[in-house]
Amino acid sequence: MITLGTALAFGGAAIAAALAGVGSAMGVGIAGQAGSGVISEDPDKFGNVLVLQALPGTQGIYGLLIAFIIVLNIGVIDGNIKELSTFQGLALLFSGLPIGIGGLLSGIYQGKVAASGIYLCAKRPEETGKGIILTAMVETYAVLSLLISFIMVNGVKL
Repeated sequence: MITLGTALAFGGAAIAAALAGVGSAMGVGIAGQAGSGVISEDPDKFGNVLVLQALPGTQGIYGLLIAFIIVLNIGVIDGNIKELSTFQGLALLFSGLPIGIGGLLSGIYQGKVAASGIYLCAKRPEETGKGIILTAMVETYAVLSLLISFIMVNGVKL
């Protein structure tokens, strides 16, 4: 039987995966638009552009990881769904928020920085590494969001 707590835990998993996934989709899309323009002018820059475009995709992976850990902890994977208390469910719901919100925002902003890095690559190909580093700096906040969500999920005793 699915309790309110269990439903709230599902909500935490959904928030983690959906919001971080949307952030990544938007970020990869922003970078991809910039990349298409650069590649249309110089197809040889595809490799550098692809690296920069791929970077905002990690937030979606982080959100999916937290969602997977939540559903694994509540027994969805093995088919023995646990009946959680409302407080346990709320704790797991709140555990999905850091990576959900952090992934959403950092994915979008990382896509914008990646687009700028792609334009840098177009003008000064020898500086592509600097564009990658600048883009990776935004990743720091997605990783911090992942870390706190992971700690929170593992702090909930079921």
